[in-house]
Amino acid sequence: MSILTPFYHFNDTRNALRPLERIDNIREAAKDFRKTMLAKPKVRFYKSIELIRVPYPAKYGYLNAFALPTPFIHLCNKLFVIQFDSNEGVKTLLVSPSDWENQRETPFFAQLDQSAGPFSNQMEKLIVKGTNTVLNALQQLGLHPEDIDYITYDHLHTQNVTRWLGGQGQAAIFPNAKLLVMREEWEGTLSLLPWQNQWYCPSGIAGIDESRVELLDDSVFLGDGSVAIMRTKGHTEGNHSIVAHTDQGLLVTSENGVSMDSYAPIHSKIPGLASFAKRTQAEIIINGNTLECGNDQYLSMIQEKSVAGPWPKDERFFNMALSSESDGYWLFPGTKPTVRMGDLEFGKLTLTTQ
Repeated sequence: MSILTPFYHFNDTRNALRPLERIDNIREAAKDFRKTMLAKPKVRFYKSIELIRVPYPAKYGYLNAFALPTPFIHLCNKLFVIQFDSNEGVKTLLVSPSDWENQRETPFFAQLDQSAGPFSNQMEKLIVKGTNTVLNALQQLGLHPEDIDYITYDHLHTQNVTRWLGGQGQAAIFPNAKLLVMREEWEGTLSLLPWQNQWYCPSGIAGIDESRVELLDDSVFLGDGSVAIMRTKGHTEGNHSIVAHTDQGLLVTSENGVSMDSYAPIHSKIPGLASFAKRTQAEIIINGNTLECGNDQYLSMIQEKSVAGPWPKDERFFNMALSSESDGYWLFPGTKPTVRMGDLEFGKLTLTTQ
């Protein structure tokens, strides 16, 4: 019996000929979805763990809105460890398990290295901050590689998945895990346009056995419904968001936006965001490095924040637990977010092997 249950709350919400009507439809669907999911159980365990901080162009992170010449923001890539109940027992899901030690061939970051020339090593020490690795984080929690049932990423930019699932002569580190991915994202990664390929790790999914991949054609609840994978086309064609029911409400994870400010720019202290929001009436600022589906990304971010609901610590902002949340850094002036979600932990971890 599958632990995946499709849901259709947002189907047809984007069909209206008038774009503003699509926003109204999405908000109404989000109300219904929140009611449905909040009536379901909470996850057994939820924890976010910072892995690495990397430079990312400010012109992409806050598309058209950032007002300073600062070239980069600092993105903090995070791993999320989530456990939920199912009719097959407790399942362990890793969200955004970035194998950052083995994805340096992503063309954008490889070119960034090359542009620093003989100063590459010194620059890397200054602006790249490795905090943890996936395997070390799991060991700290007492989890073994065979405990991992599923892995997922909101999209596959920069990801090298082959070490986790096996491929190109490598044995799988996670022998029991399956990748949950939207069909469009998987197929697109196998056949990239030049517009896209600067952001995908070459051979990042090469050689992975198809039996290790669960292709999704729609949004799904996982197990008891405490976790959902929600289709949110935009940043990439196959983008999805992860929704988890926790003690802090519904936490939504994606990289459609790079900070909590991105979802409430009118309240942002980052130079340029509030004035851009006032001038344009934009209620979000998209993360726009590839602009695959800009209008859809705008709608998806409204969908995400409408599902997430207000952040309990400051209701001007939203309950967005981003997969790559920006933070301030002394080398990148003016980029410190107004608020940050930071580290999260809820529930009690269940160890399924000893």
